[in-house]
Amino acid sequence: MGHRHQQHVIEYLVEENRVLEEQLKGRRLRLTDDQRRRLAARGRRLGRRVLRQVATIVTPDTILRWHRRLIARKWTFTPGRPGRPGIMREISSLILRMATENPGWGYTRIQGALKNLGHGVARSTIAKVLKDNGIVPAPERPSSWRTFLRAHWGAIAGADFFTSEVWTPRELITYYTLFVIDLRSRRVHVAGSTPTPDGWFMAQAARRLTDAVDRFLARHQVLICDRDSKWTDGFRRIVQSARVRIVLTPIQAPNANAYAEHFVRSIRAECLDRLIFFGERRLLRAVDEFVAHYHGERNHQGLSNELITPEIRSLRGTHVRCRERLGGLLRYYRRAA
Repeated sequence: MGHRHQQHVIEYLVEENRVLEEQLKGRRLRLTDDQRRRLAARGRRLGRRVLRQVATIVTPDTILRWHRRLIARKWTFTPGRPGRPGIMREISSLILRMATENPGWGYTRIQGALKNLGHGVARSTIAKVLKDNGIVPAPERPSSWRTFLRAHWGAIAGADFFTSEVWTPRELITYYTLFVIDLRSRRVHVAGSTPTPDGWFMAQAARRLTDAVDRFLARHQVLICDRDSKWTDGFRRIVQSARVRIVLTPIQAPNANAYAEHFVRSIRAECLDRLIFFGERRLLRAVDEFVAHYHGERNHQGLSNELITPEIRSLRGTHVRCRERLGGLLRYYRRAA
């Protein structure tokens, strides 16, 4: 009686598994490694003939294959990795940092710097870390833009264009405004605006930037420009004749001239995008007003929230007055004497 009852239980469980298999509707059942081991251990005791009768979610051959893998894994020994263990993650980060921030440092120089920090690392280990991270040896390692800018800080300027749409009696015309920004002080000089930035316009702008009167580039040794075709050969010759080296940014790398890009975003968001220009004179006036506001009335986060050229005024006054530009679009608050 007990054997017959057990047989009925088995038949019920088999049928239940078949119903569950039908619910899958042909989808593949994904089992974990632990579930495979459990089925393999049970299935080995039954044998292939019994498994053909009771197994429903997998084939008997699959269960037996799992069992063979289980035995093979039991008798497989993975030898430990010979040699010294991998270096600490902190030391790897230091090696990458030193190599990136100091392009001229070789393996021995980095080894000495790590020794100063109490880390004894072999040259071969340093070479392996750099190679695994795609960093070439020192003679071929390029300098980063951050290192380049810091090395020339105070003697470097960036140049760029921004565009404005101007209504004329005939049509809507795009004007190109050329400006130069001093990276250290953030001072900006507008070299001119034109709908046709041709060779003549660029040559005139270069002369104004380097002549004895304006000479905004007098104390600069480097001028950063992008690879736009508007930077003509004539412009480059005039600027370079004033002993100012022109450095071109990498292709599709606007962050290489980030200060100029930031000024463009500022003048657009705070001024140009909020006005409609009817004629060239309206555009030039708006640009002049914003530049004056930018220098003496607008605080800059990159300069510790200070003004570029602040007015010398007493803070003892009791009344606060507001200076408005462009009909109140730009405002500056100060104490009245």
